[in-house]
Parts: sequence; structure tokens; C-alpha cells
Amino acid sequence: MDSSEKMNRTEISALGKVAFVDRLTRPFATSADPRIRQGIGDDGAVIDRGGDRLEVICQTTMLEGIDFDLTYTPLEHLGYKLVVAALSNLCAMNAQAEYLTVSAGLSARFSVEEASALYDGIKRAVDTYGLALIGGNTSASLTGLTLAATAIGSATADELTLRSGAAENELLCVTGDLGAAYMGLQLLEREKRVLRGNGVSRPEIGKEHAYLLERQLKPEARVEVLRQLNGEGIKPSAMIDITRGLASAALHLCRCSGVGARIYLNRIPIASDTFKLAEEMHIDPVVAALNGGDDFELLFTAPLEKHRELLAMPGVDVIGHVVPASAGAALVTPDGGEIRLQAPDWTAREEG
Repeated sequence: MDSSEKMNRTEISALGKVAFVDRLTRPFATSADPRIRQGIGDDGAVIDRGGDRLEVICQTTMLEGIDFDLTYTPLEHLGYKLVVAALSNLCAMNAQAEYLTVSAGLSARFSVEEASALYDGIKRAVDTYGLALIGGNTSASLTGLTLAATAIGSATADELTLRSGAAENELLCVTGDLGAAYMGLQLLEREKRVLRGNGVSRPEIGKEHAYLLERQLKPEARVEVLRQLNGEGIKPSAMIDITRGLASAALHLCRCSGVGARIYLNRIPIASDTFKLAEEMHIDPVVAALNGGDDFELLFTAPLEKHRELLAMPGVDVIGHVVPASAGAALVTPDGGEIRLQAPDWTAREEG
């Protein structure tokens, strides 16, 4: 490497994740292939194979030490969560899940029994959601455990929902509650620190935190909410799954649709268990909801005339509305003030 190459080096942290991914994928953003209905830039890719249905393909990757910690993550739960992570992307496209492929890189420290436990969790998820595991790859790894899953499904042109369909004055809605998975992670990390060095291999946590732990270790994809929406004749105009917090999901949706948003702080659904542990750990529960991860809920927009039906629907909350792009994306406080919406993966890291 010569001196000019050294001078032009840009650290990834200087861009932030969103800008970094944009830079890598920009050359592939458009394609001359007319069969590609949706390429890079959504929860999944959409390919027109002919006939009445479109093929939808979604992929997820999980890395040990980044996405999970085996100190407190049972391998069975990890296998289940891997499938849910891929399936949640299909849900965000309003697609019907059909097939799954799984690839795993395992280091020498894993036994046959441990690998089998991982795939037992995958099998349980496949059975739960009616998928068929049709392939994948297994290889050796020098860096622990690496997992990847590809979910393949289908949708008609009328059913398909992208991130880019939101329009001004539409309702902004969210499924379930937010921040619980993040607080479950904080609890597990706290117990890991307490137990470090005392010879105990895995934390033991009381049943009072069962909900938070389940949301982190064994989440579910919101297939049932899509069924409810379909039953009420409501098709989301735009949708995205919430994996890195509400703020990041909302910013992605706004950018793809060319709109802005107003999210009311007092309407963000946060479970009482989340509030309780957040208070105990001196964490703002709203920050957990906005910037936490692994909720696997859905953020979507819907027509204003469906307001009554959405308010009556269990598991769905109307948290705001869509505004012109010029107004930007902001949080509305109870006193009517506004705070510009920000998310960690949209911001370059400051070194120092």
C-alpha cells in the first residue's frame, strides 16, 4: 500500500452504517432485468417469475459476539430466532412464507450434540410457521458461530407491500410493544457481569422477568397481525420490520417513501415489564423503544379512513401520521414540542 492509498483510507465508523451500506450497494441499485420488481433497498427482493404470484426473497445473518452471546443464549432458542429474523422480513413485505435455507459456520468447540440443539430450534420454528427447509450449507469456522438464513415466499402484486408506498396524511402504526427485547438483553448482560469469574456458566434469572427474556431470546414473527389486517380489508401502504429500534425503522420508511413523519411519544407502546426494569436500571424506556433492537415488530402506514378499525385491533397501535418530506421526521412530546428523530445507525460515530 503506497502513501496515497493510506491518505484516502476512510474508517467505516466515519460514515455510519446506513451511509456505508448505501455506498457499497449504490452500483447495484438499478437493474435492466425487467423481472426484478424490487432489488436492494427493502426488507427483501422481489422477482417476477411469471404467473399470478411474485417471488419474495429475504436474508438475515447472525454473528457470535455481535448478534448473540452463547453465555446466556440457548442454542435451541438461537435456531428459532434465526428463522424468525428471516421470516419477519417476509412479513414486512406482506408475503406468504414458504421455504427456508440455513447456512452455519461452526468452530471446533461445538459438539455434534450442540449443533443438533441449534437445528432442533430451527426445526421447531419451521414447524411453527409452516415452512420447508430446502437447503443451505455447513462449514468450519475459525471465529465461533456464524449463521445465515434465507426465507423465500410469495405475494400477488396487490398484496406486496414495500417501504416506498407511504403517502401524506396516512396513519403510522406499530404492532406489539417496543423496547422489551432490548431490556431483556440488558438484564442478561447485567447477570453475566455479576457472574463473571465465579465459575457459573449461565445466568439464572427469576420468573418475574420471563416476558423480557422471551422477547430477546425467543421472539415471534407477526404473522397473526397480517392475518388480522387482511381480515379487516386493510392493506398497509408501506411497511418495515423493527429490528434496530423504532427510530431507525421510521427513518428508513420515510426515506424510501419520500415523506416525513410525526410520532407521538405518549403513543409508543411499551410494556409495563419494560418500564419496571428500565426504571430499576436507570434506563429511559422510550430510548429503549426508539433505539433498542430485536423487537421484530412491524411499522406500517395505512389509510386515514381505516382509523377506527385500527384502533379496535388488538396488537396494533396508531402512533402518528405521515407528513410532507419537507417537514422531516420528528417525535411529538406531550406538551406539543417536537424533537428531530435520530437513530444510531444513521449517525457517524464520533471518535475521541
